[in-house]
Amino acid sequence: MEAIKFRSSEAIDKAVRVLVNRIEKERGYKILNKKITYEEFLKNRMLIVHAIREGISYDLFSLIKEITPFNEEDWASFLGISTKSLQRNKIKEDFIFKSLQSEKILELAEVTSLGNTVFDTEAQFYLWLKTPSFALGNLQPIELLKDSYGKEMVVNELNKIDQGIFI
Repeated sequence: MEAIKFRSSEAIDKAVRVLVNRIEKERGYKILNKKITYEEFLKNRMLIVHAIREGISYDLFSLIKEITPFNEEDWASFLGISTKSLQRNKIKEDFIFKSLQSEKILELAEVTSLGNTVFDTEAQFYLWLKTPSFALGNLQPIELLKDSYGKEMVVNELNKIDQGIFI
């Protein structure tokens, strides 16, 4: 299992570097660290802004999808498209998501990164996402991930859990 995660980590880091190269060519944004990792990418807000505007490739989305706890139906719902459209995009050569969808992909990547830091396993994180939370108005956190305001509420709650605040 650890070897699979390592290969997945290498693949996603490589896909991020491809995106960064595209951003540098198309947008003129320069980054000093040419060996940027996925985790470093998620912390660079200006680079994320450029990535959203440039669009996320299906290849990078596919790698992000592999390391999140969300299934295809979840992703289709988050992106506001049908699962059939998502599957059609997969077979299109060099498909690039629109800005709004790219933003949602990166938001969910950030939430997943934080959730995996807070919880011991992906299964625990997914269980938390599917369990109604009193702090979130008795809604399931996963329901709130459909919009930016809800995502911020989920991130705030994850940060509270990480700090041991259970109110």
